[in-house]
Amino acid sequence: MSNVIVVIGAGSIGQAIARRVNADKHVLLADLRLEAAEAAAKLMSDAGFAVSTMTVDVSSRASVEALVAAAIAIGPVTGVIHAAGVSPSQAPSAMILHVDLYGTALVLELFGDVIAEGGSAVVIASQSGHRLPALTPEQDKALATTPTEELLALPILAPDRVTDPLNAYQLSKRGNSLRVKAEAVRWAKRGARVNTISPGIIMTPLAKDELSGPRGERYRNMLRLSPAVRAGTPDEVGAVGALLMGADGAFITGSDFLMDGGVTSSYFYGELAPT
Repeated sequence: MSNVIVVIGAGSIGQAIARRVNADKHVLLADLRLEAAEAAAKLMSDAGFAVSTMTVDVSSRASVEALVAAAIAIGPVTGVIHAAGVSPSQAPSAMILHVDLYGTALVLELFGDVIAEGGSAVVIASQSGHRLPALTPEQDKALATTPTEELLALPILAPDRVTDPLNAYQLSKRGNSLRVKAEAVRWAKRGARVNTISPGIIMTPLAKDELSGPRGERYRNMLRLSPAVRAGTPDEVGAVGALLMGADGAFITGSDFLMDGGVTSSYFYGELAPT
């Protein structure tokens, strides 16, 4: 049986990480759209990787359970790359919370039950979570530890409180990093690790949607006034993902890595700071 790397969200970032961590493993590429998974699988297969595909809806427990079952039927799951999600320009608040927040908690719960000893995972969060104002310690703990099926009923996530898709996205991504911090304790009992990466604007199709959407000028201004003065690339995120999932990252778990070209630094201490 082959060791398995599960990639959820077959976009540029998930592929970039997977290409660096699976030289002798089977990659199971899962996406809401099978055609997206198959297109990514062809690229990887043509490059010599062993790949299979399936559909998954991370907002559905039954769908994620089916993905887990398919993965363990291939072999021990030694890696999970969770890169699925929707952005504020793509979905309303309720859908963002259901996919980006609940869906991530569900993936961490179910794969945390089967991850192999020595395994590791990376969850793709976002710089947006770092610019959400501080929550109370009680709210942080609730986002980190509330049972998955009760998560969306938290008062902080009530529909009359979360009406702006950007706010829903920020809460979801802050919740992702908090959730990973808590899950790292549980995953350690199986000898496994889990971390988040919080990228800034990375040139992917999702980012292009944002740059051409209603907040496009705001995002372009972020890049102009950031220390790096540019967007990032999927390969740069892939390099960090490979560190976190590989032997060189063996002492890193429950951590969140902000890689946004300094946008958040500028937001707090530079030209992007609110006046």
